Amino acid sequence: MIIKKSLLISFVLVSVFAKSQTLSGVYKVNNLLNRINNNDTTYIINFWATWCKPCVQELPAFDSLLNITNNSTTKIILVSLDFVEDIKTKVNPFLQKNNIKCQVVLLDEVNGNDYINQISKKWTGAIPATLIKNERNANFIESKINFKELQKNIADIQRK
Repeated sequence: MIIKKSLLISFVLVSVFAKSQTLSGVYKVNNLLNRINNNDTTYIINFWATWCKPCVQELPAFDSLLNITNNSTTKIILVSLDFVEDIKTKVNPFLQKNNIKCQVVLLDEVNGNDYINQISKKWTGAIPATLIKNERNANFIESKINFKELQKNIADIQRK
């Protein structure tokens, strides 16, 4: 009986103190661009949405990458292109259900033409899309990407 009570108390404490992933911010494109202009950091910026099946399929690759880049000068930011009004009903529940560990922000821009070319001249607006950049180089991938491709692209950027 004591063991059952201890387990129940432990479960309740873990449930209360466990932090579920939610959006860390809502950005305009200029906020995002300012954030990723740190000269001593390599940024991996993935543009995705909860309704985009290929986007959702590639998200585990970014979480896996986070495990090996944690506490380094490589930063991963997942940029949701969902609507602001869907944060509480779709985006945050999705992040929690899928246990997404990377930092996630939402890009609050109505017109893609206002920000697409600011991210990359190569971007047609299709998602998933990933920008990998450091102070010297940038690579833009406008397709689904896997873990090995991410590692290769990061190595290429850092080597140049």
